[in-house]
Amino acid sequence: MWPQIFDTMAAYVNNVMIIRHELIARLVRMFQAGELETKINSLAVELYPKDRQARGRCCIYKERAITRYKMLPLLGYEVPEDDIDLHPLNEYAKGSLERKQPSESILTVVDEACAGCVQANYMVTNLCRGCVASPCVMNCPKNAIRFTPSGQTEIKPEACVNCGLCQKACPYHAIIYMPIPCEEACPVGAIKKNEHGKEEIDADKCVYCGKCITACPFGAIFELSSIIDVMQAIERKEQVIAMVAPSILAQYAETPAQVFAAIEKIGFSEVVEVARGAEKTASNEALELKEKLEEGQKFMTTSCCPSYVETVRKHVPGLAPYVSHTPSPLAYTAEELREKYPNARLVFVGPCVAKRKEARDQNSADYVLSFEELDAIMEGMEINPVKMEGIAVESYTKESRGFAQSGGVLASVLAEKQVENFSYETINGIDKAMIRTMKQMEKGKVNAQFYEVMACEGGCIAGPGANIKSAKAKKYFINSMKELSK
Repeated sequence: MWPQIFDTMAAYVNNVMIIRHELIARLVRMFQAGELETKINSLAVELYPKDRQARGRCCIYKERAITRYKMLPLLGYEVPEDDIDLHPLNEYAKGSLERKQPSESILTVVDEACAGCVQANYMVTNLCRGCVASPCVMNCPKNAIRFTPSGQTEIKPEACVNCGLCQKACPYHAIIYMPIPCEEACPVGAIKKNEHGKEEIDADKCVYCGKCITACPFGAIFELSSIIDVMQAIERKEQVIAMVAPSILAQYAETPAQVFAAIEKIGFSEVVEVARGAEKTASNEALELKEKLEEGQKFMTTSCCPSYVETVRKHVPGLAPYVSHTPSPLAYTAEELREKYPNARLVFVGPCVAKRKEARDQNSADYVLSFEELDAIMEGMEINPVKMEGIAVESYTKESRGFAQSGGVLASVLAEKQVENFSYETINGIDKAMIRTMKQMEKGKVNAQFYEVMACEGGCIAGPGANIKSAKAKKYFINSMKELSK
């Protein structure tokens, strides 16, 4: 059965997130009890017994099948093209316990969960009056609209090119725009339907912003998790260090000292704030800006958002010379820890999908966990931050912790006072419109000398792996910053 919805869950965005949270928590409980291989095959039946009504699906058997498929990315596997029933879940569980390295893939689509949203974005509703003027028919450039025997019109999906002229022409507002949520959210067109009507992610286009994950109403898009890998390393008594993003301060109502104590309770040897590296990023980025402007370069952008860096590399390559070469806070923090603890396993904990790509490419972390995964691990291990006695929290500048919000990196560069009187702007979120703006910037059409760029609206506190809604995250972040300034 699904658990009671506790106060901490009240902040969750939707039921998809609650279900995913419960699956992770169950996975952790089975691992902790040493029952992962023996109990995982029966998990779907436990969650959907015969007396349980399917919600949004045809039957409980469909729900069970989807649950089995959803467990694969949580175990760290891509969803295979062949039938999962040919290889029961306990085989995958055994593989996850035995593997030495996590998968290099980052995202996967669970085909069984993908509802196959309609291909045509425009649909005629029953508000259609079948009017004599027929402006929708007359204005369609592809003859994609026809009258049905009932006297109303309908759109032929195979002919529609989604131009929207019919919607604009209809005097009754009877034609609606029906988006495909994941495709609508993707700023770079990296997710599209395949020949079977299911969504596929093009790794050559994907910038790992994670917008498709939060947009999908059926929870069909997953990150490939490293939970088992991290738990295994802790179980083996290895030195495992958690490097937490500054946006951790926005995830819980409890004090940072309590939250860090709860993270340590999971089994981490140490909890280190990535704000440590942010101080170096701010200092070096400010110095780099000064040098670039003195050399006559027209402008420079930040580089700490890996999704933005991927966007430039794959879609706006002409911007590459203007992206800062200063490493990210994660890179600086990892560099220091690897020198101090050469045999330690480093785990980055944050809200960002793209950090999985950065960590893999730069070896800045051995594993990456999202805040959502972190919270589910705590639930699975029955660790509650509110019950924790706080541990010591290191002192860092408010600017370094401010990297968590939009405008925070800019504020840190300004605080360094390396450059006087320079113009600046913030790019608060990357969407389709912003991609067009970036292409103009590529051509040198800019209004400022320094641009802070973050892929997520509001900054990292609103990342796809965040544990709560961004509005509440802002409130928690302010309270945490006040607590740390005492």
